[in-house]
Amino acid sequence: MDRDTVIQKTVDFVKDELFHAEGGHDWWHVFRVWKLARQIARSEEVDIFVVELGALLHDIADPKFHNGDETIGPRKAREFLGSLGVEERVISHVEKIIAHISFKGAAHLQEFRSAELDVVQDADRLDALGAIGVARAFNYGGYKGRAIYDPGIQPVQGMTKEAYKKNTAPTINHFYEKLLLLQDRMNTQAGKKLAAERHRFMEQFLARFYDEWEGTE
Repeated sequence: MDRDTVIQKTVDFVKDELFHAEGGHDWWHVFRVWKLARQIARSEEVDIFVVELGALLHDIADPKFHNGDETIGPRKAREFLGSLGVEERVISHVEKIIAHISFKGAAHLQEFRSAELDVVQDADRLDALGAIGVARAFNYGGYKGRAIYDPGIQPVQGMTKEAYKKNTAPTINHFYEKLLLLQDRMNTQAGKKLAAERHRFMEQFLARFYDEWEGTE
């Protein structure tokens, strides 16, 4: 099966699998990450086929929505790509991208690296920044029934993977526990440039948020 057909079948598969997904982790999130990954990849020496498949399948079974099980996504990707006759080298690499792409707490050390993962990870992190990032954060917070903000609950810095997974703090805390940390964790030059602009927007949003919260605007 030629690569273009594999990509189109993967698009169709992901759309179907994520049809009822939470709004911040649905097909449109995947679509944005896919497009960003292709954009970043233009300035990197990567296997674009692996990048595209990794981007399209990176959230096929996000552990947050599967009781924290991190094995489902890689397994579903392997089964699907195997059914299309994709070569083992590509399947194995895509599995690793899915398994290692996510932020798992500021204290967690990533165990696998590749140029392709760097590109897809930057694209995924960019979608957690800027205006889209703000919208996704509050959408997920509402989905989980979390408070918008509680001045009495301070953000926790340097969380372990286990603590991060169990965290149920207000959404504003999430900016300090993850989102504002992403700019310094970008891998590629293109990703860093895009992240800087989105990071500035979030800082401006937070400044305005606190002014309105205190009634001092």
